[in-house]
Amino acid sequence: MTETIAPAILLNPIDDVAVARRAVKAGEATGIGDLNAAQPIPRGHKVALRAIPAGREVRKFGQVIGVATVDIGAGQHVHLHNLAVVASEHQHQYSVDIEETGMLPPDERRTFMGFDRGAGGVGTRNFIGIITTVNCSATVSKYIAEHFNRTGSLEGFGNVDGVVALTHGSGCAINTKSEGYTLLTRTLQGYARHPNFGGILMIGLGCETNQIAPILEHYKLEESDRLRTMTIQHLGGTRKTIEAASAMIREMLPAVNAATRTPQPLSGIKLALECGGSDGYSGISANPALGHASDLLVRHGGTSVLAETPEIYGAEHLLTRRAIRPAVAEKLMDRIDWWRRYTERNDAELNNNPSHGNKLGGLTTILEKSLGAVAKGGSMPLKAVYEYAEIVDEPGFVFMDTPGYDPVAVTGQVAGGCNVICFTTGRGSVSGFKPAPCIKIATNSEMYHHMQEDMDINCGDIVTGEDTIEAAGERIFESIIATASGKKTLSEEYDYGDNEFVPWHVGAVT
Repeated sequence: MTETIAPAILLNPIDDVAVARRAVKAGEATGIGDLNAAQPIPRGHKVALRAIPAGREVRKFGQVIGVATVDIGAGQHVHLHNLAVVASEHQHQYSVDIEETGMLPPDERRTFMGFDRGAGGVGTRNFIGIITTVNCSATVSKYIAEHFNRTGSLEGFGNVDGVVALTHGSGCAINTKSEGYTLLTRTLQGYARHPNFGGILMIGLGCETNQIAPILEHYKLEESDRLRTMTIQHLGGTRKTIEAASAMIREMLPAVNAATRTPQPLSGIKLALECGGSDGYSGISANPALGHASDLLVRHGGTSVLAETPEIYGAEHLLTRRAIRPAVAEKLMDRIDWWRRYTERNDAELNNNPSHGNKLGGLTTILEKSLGAVAKGGSMPLKAVYEYAEIVDEPGFVFMDTPGYDPVAVTGQVAGGCNVICFTTGRGSVSGFKPAPCIKIATNSEMYHHMQEDMDINCGDIVTGEDTIEAAGERIFESIIATASGKKTLSEEYDYGDNEFVPWHVGAVT
């Protein structure tokens, strides 16, 4: 960082706080007017720009992030000890900030090299998936996948990215008329249809509540050369199932291996927008840069999917203004209301977020976190709102209702058809999400260099003024195209991502 760069960043002229670019010592000039730090300000944390009386709202990003719980002096550290969340109460306006989309003419839109699955969409990878209907078939499924991935059984099939076992902890002791059952089966069928799979094998135990036949019937899935099913009890046990499943996969391999990449329009990309392990820089660097990349993708005909409903709470009014129709905004608000009821009946609150690591990184309230998280969605009109794991069929910028817990959120997005993931992180999240490649984007340079084996892109230079949101966004956009065309992410280089399939569990286990 050069000496000409101010130690603190003022994000909006009406803000009550600025953010420390680096650790600021007590008595040191902040670079914001003639304000000196009254006490040490950790990097990524907030410093008060003026005296803030107890009970007064505090603004960052030009928006309210909480209320002062005590009198705060100019130059003091603003964090958990003196700032608390307030209820998110906004006059929600619908469909008033719809900008010109700037869609490019078809002949000017970019392409990528993908696997054309016909009506099933376009794949960015070519895996074989093993889907478990119940936890009781998880061990068998993992064993089969390990056999193919670790013993050389895929030699000669270089166009196959691997065999993925999609295991989970549910599938029985669940009411088939419940919300939880709907979410689980919707997720499983979404993966069964996913274009990043060239072949699918669904394995059950046999006696579980979550039977294979009703899933196929309800979601109009048919067994074929691409989709096979079996149960352990019908086949006579674990060994016989492993043998039968292995034989089926060996039969699939030649056809899956024969798939080839061909030029495809960017309308074939559905991008999951995710943030995890956020810090005080997330809403300043990586998230708005990803938002710029999202806008570019949409202008080229692609789809980007924002999620994590608890992490837009307090910033949802920014999305309702961009809704393409009032009905879209109303559906978003319906999901916010559902979350209020859901947290209340579970003796929780939406401000259960931020996490421990978020707070260490400088985030104080869910309102502050949400304002930064929404930046991943860029500026394009909000075209649709989907419930968890619903198939995303509307091109453009859309929203999916998911929890804020990253593995559950991304599982829903991938079930909806997302075939590439961009994951911003300030603390250093390291998840992979087979079968979808995951691009990790660092919010700050210190963490990027410390965890360079896990981070694909660094946006930390935005914080120091050596990079711009637009330039970083263009790099992310180019990385999305390259990754969709087959370039491996670091998670893929190290073969991570086998354990992040986590369907959302809602309701009682009986």
